[in-house]
Amino acid sequence: MAIEKVRKYFSQFGLADKILEFDASSETVELAAEAIACEEKEIAKSMSFLMDDKAILVVTSGDARISNPKFKKQFKMKAKMISPVEVKDFIGHDIGGVCPFEINEGVDVYLDVSLKRFETVFPAAGSGNSVIELSIDELEEHSGTKGWIDVCKDWE
Repeated sequence: MAIEKVRKYFSQFGLADKILEFDASSETVELAAEAIACEEKEIAKSMSFLMDDKAILVVTSGDARISNPKFKKQFKMKAKMISPVEVKDFIGHDIGGVCPFEINEGVDVYLDVSLKRFETVFPAAGSGNSVIELSIDELEEHSGTKGWIDVCKDWE
């Protein structure tokens, strides 16, 4: 299972105990926030896009939405999300558990500035019923991000 890969990865850094697993689903921002008892904006959602034939992940705050003009300015192309049936093949995690950890080789990760207003956030941890609480610095370090970008709206 993908959560076991993520758990093994974080155990190397003494952070595996920060993974939270739930009996109920945490597959959506709303469900994750409910399970954790936090605000939806504190969920770090990982959105998968295709750029030509290459997958990228953009991690945003739970209340942010992709701004097509900002995305196009950043990546020089329109935002095209990966279809739900192809996400696991491209990224390495099933829908609901997509996170920037232990993903397929060659997938670039970007963090949106909408996350910077928080001390800690809760990205998924590889399954549809798990999250991990990370500081912004920990998220930046362990996501292997290519950098911070500004491609979202409706969060400011």
